[in-house]
Amino acid sequence: MNAAPKPPARTSTHRAEWEFAEHFVEPDEHAHTARKLSGALGVEPIGTGAAALLTLLTRLVGAKAAVEIGTGAGASGLALLAGLKADGILTSIDAEPEHQQAARTVFEGAGVASRRARLIAGSALNVLPKLTDGAYDVVFADGDPLETVEYVAQAARLLRPGGVLIVNHALVGGRVADDDNEDDDTVIMREVLEAVRTMEEFAGVLLPVSDGLLVAYRR
Repeated sequence: MNAAPKPPARTSTHRAEWEFAEHFVEPDEHAHTARKLSGALGVEPIGTGAAALLTLLTRLVGAKAAVEIGTGAGASGLALLAGLKADGILTSIDAEPEHQQAARTVFEGAGVASRRARLIAGSALNVLPKLTDGAYDVVFADGDPLETVEYVAQAARLLRPGGVLIVNHALVGGRVADDDNEDDDTVIMREVLEAVRTMEEFAGVLLPVSDGLLVAYRR
């Protein structure tokens, strides 16, 4: 049996390819507004490539109910709402009311009915246990990096069979692949990746989109 080929070294060509893929689907005016508000609030929005994939995955599972951990200024919420069915509902959790007010403004500007975006201000670890078991098609985690292991455990309970868990920043700026890096958020993300890889509830894949997306199917 032949040895597996080594991946090619990163070059400027590979970077150009990544940039091309990242911007293959351009954000619309409402997404641009969300990104501007994110900058004003000091919030990092989801990458453009990751946002496009978020919409696609939500459509592919025919999602009617999604949970978002980390509302930010609404960039990822817009992506989820674009993928949800017309009567689908997004439940978005954030500890900062100011962020959610910005997101609400973005959603209203995009013509999203208020009943379709349930924004809950509070700690995700306090709110998630109150949500109904098996009632959601998508869980998107982009909250406190140090709580992400707990988010995954909650997602296993919240998702219906066939639902999808999506974790943002799964490559942690490339640090997750650096064995010498022991930053807290890097170590936690390695634990998240290992948890999803070993949990009976999930079958997952790690994608190098934006800053990395961990995508897992709920068995």
